[in-house]
Amino acid sequence: MIDVTAASIESLQKDMQQNRLTSYELVAAFAERVAAHDKLGAGVNAVAEWNPDAFSIAAALDGERQRTGARGPLHGIPILIKDNVDTADHMHTSAGSLALAESYALEDAEVARRLRAAGAVLLGKTKMTEWANFMAEGMPSGYSSRGGQVNNPYGPGAFDVGGSSSGSGAAIAAGFAVAAIGTETSGSILSPSSENMLVGIKPTVGLVSRYGIIPIAYSQDTAGPMAKTVADAALLLQAIVGYDPRDPATGAAGATPDYRMCLLERGLEGVRLGVPRAGYYEHLSAEQAAVMERAIEDVRRLGAVVIDPIELSAKRENGYEVLLYEFKSALNSYLRKVDPRLPVHSLKELIAFNDADKERMLRYGQAILLASEETSGSLTDPDYLKARLRDLRYAREEGIDHVLREHALDALLFPANYGAAIAAKAGYPSITVPGGKLENGCPFGVTFTSTAFTEAKLIRMAYAYEQGTMHRVAPDLT
Repeated sequence: MIDVTAASIESLQKDMQQNRLTSYELVAAFAERVAAHDKLGAGVNAVAEWNPDAFSIAAALDGERQRTGARGPLHGIPILIKDNVDTADHMHTSAGSLALAESYALEDAEVARRLRAAGAVLLGKTKMTEWANFMAEGMPSGYSSRGGQVNNPYGPGAFDVGGSSSGSGAAIAAGFAVAAIGTETSGSILSPSSENMLVGIKPTVGLVSRYGIIPIAYSQDTAGPMAKTVADAALLLQAIVGYDPRDPATGAAGATPDYRMCLLERGLEGVRLGVPRAGYYEHLSAEQAAVMERAIEDVRRLGAVVIDPIELSAKRENGYEVLLYEFKSALNSYLRKVDPRLPVHSLKELIAFNDADKERMLRYGQAILLASEETSGSLTDPDYLKARLRDLRYAREEGIDHVLREHALDALLFPANYGAAIAAKAGYPSITVPGGKLENGCPFGVTFTSTAFTEAKLIRMAYAYEQGTMHRVAPDLT
């Protein structure tokens, strides 16, 4: 009997190719898993919707495999997708909000289109922190008015599940699909990946099209893979990257390498890694610090040269003025295109919708929505332009790029998602890998970050670290 919850994409493909398994059987196995462990209020509570066409799609892909062979490594592989990514099917796209509970997209997001073209089975939508955690101060990771609270399968009710791609993280950790798509503006792939003992890749802004994804910010939004292994995450990333004329940012990426060629066990040999302690390591608990000290020892053992410490100022990460301005503009642009029968078509209408049903909609308020609405909404506003230029200067020229040049570094080594903000403001890539567990069983990740479009380099490092440590263990859901 094949344990589909532990199997890799490569091994599943081999089993399907040799007629030991079908995509239909895979979908059925994950359906059983979701039914057993994803009960609302009592289980992981990570899956927002099941795709009613999943079995039919899998059966059709099985037939295609027999007739003409597999399209590629994702052929017949069940993938979950976050509930802010448009899918032109029978599933809703709501960003976790009751305001969009009846919203059906008319067109696939480019990410969804590419996954379908690669032969993936879109198994369902995952729950998320409402409006990607850009709604209220103090809203718990994984909470939404539409979906309730997503729980961390390693410690339901005890451990933070990470946000805002909480459902994607919890679902893959719990074995509800092979891998998932998350989105990040600042930490929303890295955080749930770290908290759920997964590999998460937050790509350079522009590597993956943002078209058809409910936005927060033009300057920082991206989608990326979340998976049990670096190899699976790399295969999923390969499928979703590429130029899209509807997203101008994708024009800067250039040719994409074959990420499978980056899966090298000796990928850390000769690599120069910087450890930015001040502002990033100093607030760790003793146990978290111990995980990172072990990680530093491990990368040295695996051949890396570690420069420890380096100075990377964290004080300039404070403030999210850019997001407040861009959210109003970007969300208004998205909402004006949704079905006219829906109750909201602007940020202003969303705020009014929430106010009309405070008990259900405003458990944690909507302070961030209100602050965004109070901006001019114009991206020619001097305050916005100054803030955007400041973010770019501090995060890139005087931040990540400066320290990489100063010490001839290949990448930086961060605890979990502690370095997410500076990488997000720069639009630069990161990959988090399981670093182990704390004494109470809570997972903790190790993150590699570098400059623009260095995903191949980061995958090499992350794969070597993963293979040299093998920290991931599945949660016990029995």
